Amino acid sequence: MSDGDGAADDHFAPPPEWCGPSDDPNDEQFGDAVERASLADLDEYDAVIAGEPYDGAVIGRRGAAEAPAAVRESLAATKTHHVDIGAVARDGRSRASPGHDHGSTEQPLALGDLGDVTLPDPTEGDGPDVASTQERVRAVTERLYGRGVVPVFLGGDNSLTYPNAAPLLDRGSLGVISFDAHLDCRAVREGVGPTSGTPYRQLFGDGLDELAVLGARNFETSTAYHDYLHERGGRVFTPAEVAADPIDAIDDAIASLGDVDAIYVSVDLDVLDAAAAPGVSAPTPGGLSTRELYRLLGHVATHGRVAGFEVVECAPPLDESGRTVAAAARAVAHFLASLAAPKGRHSRRGALDG
Repeated sequence: MSDGDGAADDHFAPPPEWCGPSDDPNDEQFGDAVERASLADLDEYDAVIAGEPYDGAVIGRRGAAEAPAAVRESLAATKTHHVDIGAVARDGRSRASPGHDHGSTEQPLALGDLGDVTLPDPTEGDGPDVASTQERVRAVTERLYGRGVVPVFLGGDNSLTYPNAAPLLDRGSLGVISFDAHLDCRAVREGVGPTSGTPYRQLFGDGLDELAVLGARNFETSTAYHDYLHERGGRVFTPAEVAADPIDAIDDAIASLGDVDAIYVSVDLDVLDAAAAPGVSAPTPGGLSTRELYRLLGHVATHGRVAGFEVVECAPPLDESGRTVAAAARAVAHFLASLAAPKGRHSRRGALDG
């Protein structure tokens, strides 16, 4: 990584120093492109990474708190070259001057890393409850919007989707594209509080306009939650529908959001088939292939209006041969490629700068 002077503050732990592991000078890797960033210099970047090492709300197996570090390491070793686009990220080893041009179709993305969101100490007393953790995260994420930059959140569990996306509701209408095996519309029950299964119920409670879920499995949700989403105009696309025509599916999903001001994109790694992503809280068969997911992500931001992105529920301690971590890192890379595509970069200004 370029050794920028990104400074930690009360909101973030110091970002790591990225480094591409290849010693071939012709290898352009994300590890050579991501710079340490701070809240003060967000306007120098097209996208910034924010880690969220938290899994206190998981329904099922834990381990997602270790994902931000693992995904960063995998992404650092990933090359930035995309066959159709060229170099997705600007190589810090050869960068001559700061700044970026949102309208350029020639210049790759400028990428920064803010570090990990500073969270309450889970060892103190009974540890922080999920609701207070969500409040803490929201106080940080709301500082990332309206600055001309796309935040890329590395979770962490799905409960943080709520504070990651909620600040956009204060800026206008919002639609969410969720790649997930589940609908995550569970009710926030008294005495239980929020969980990794409640973020969209919480967002709808705050005024979420539209939700489209791609990859939702048969036999993985309850009728009551499916009906809840249907009553609010949400759309559900099964893995079979996605496999039949991925581009039609993502176009239909985006069209179902209507003319919302901003779009938030969430990837829960359990959307992938268990063979491709064993290291998640709830792996199940019948999911998307990595190729299908990457094709969808490569197209999602070319429509514009995408204001935020996350990858959640990757649990490295549960992984096998690093498959899930690698899938998560490549998901980030393919999303960034969709931002770097000329149409995506040109047409997303409204969602970012408002």
